[in-house]
Amino acid sequence: MNTIQELKDRRDTLTLEMESIQRDLMPLEEALESPEIIQQGRQRAVQDEINDHKRRIDSRDHEIYLLNQKIDRLEALANRESLAAGYLSGIANWKADEMELNEKRSSIETRLQQVRQSDQEDMAKARQAETDAATAYAQAVAWGDVEGEKAANAEAQKAAKNLTAAAEHHRRQQLIITALEQELVTIDLHITEAQKERAKIENKAAHLANTVLEEQWNEAAKALLETGGKLWAARRLISQDPVSLLKLQIPEQGENFGSWTFRELAERSHQHSLLDLLAA
Repeated sequence: MNTIQELKDRRDTLTLEMESIQRDLMPLEEALESPEIIQQGRQRAVQDEINDHKRRIDSRDHEIYLLNQKIDRLEALANRESLAAGYLSGIANWKADEMELNEKRSSIETRLQQVRQSDQEDMAKARQAETDAATAYAQAVAWGDVEGEKAANAEAQKAAKNLTAAAEHHRRQQLIITALEQELVTIDLHITEAQKERAKIENKAAHLANTVLEEQWNEAAKALLETGGKLWAARRLISQDPVSLLKLQIPEQGENFGSWTFRELAERSHQHSLLDLLAA
């Protein structure tokens, strides 16, 4: 297996080659439209050269893409413990942030409800007091109660002042309510951001887990193939056809898309002697 550095060196080499071919391609593309090439009837030949350059570029670009996948995979496997620890720490931090934000949101929402309720009650009381004073005044006038009329008039004036004060208080409370509502919007944005960031890390962690488990699958499959090769060899020594093993097909995980079949067992079986089989 190639080391990570060997793969990176190969990628660097391909990148330099691709850049060189791209530089060579530019004058060819310019020459294709030149009068001289057209007069000489060499457009087809130049176009063929251009196509050849593009094929070589595409070939190297594709190989670089595959190398990047392999490098990323090997680096993830090599650093899986530190990566996993970092992901777990990141997830925990964002969860803690989200929890703290939710606590703040709950506190602000409770306070907002209290302010709204108190404001509504204060305004309702002030309006009701003014209405009651007006009713008392009207009743005093109707019954010719001079003293009652004076008292009701005083209460009406007092209620009017209280309503004015309540209206001013209501205005200030509305400013507070608006500010609290805006704070809720801001906190909700932060909560959404925390959830998105946590989801990103969880996605990376899931990809790491997938890569590690794929590698474990491949290692387990290779161990099974090793045992299967010995079993195949033993069957051959006793002149017994390994019919049941002919159905073997184990898909390889990762960047490769092949499968291990009974042919792997047959090839491996030739590596084992009777002593190997007895020592198994």
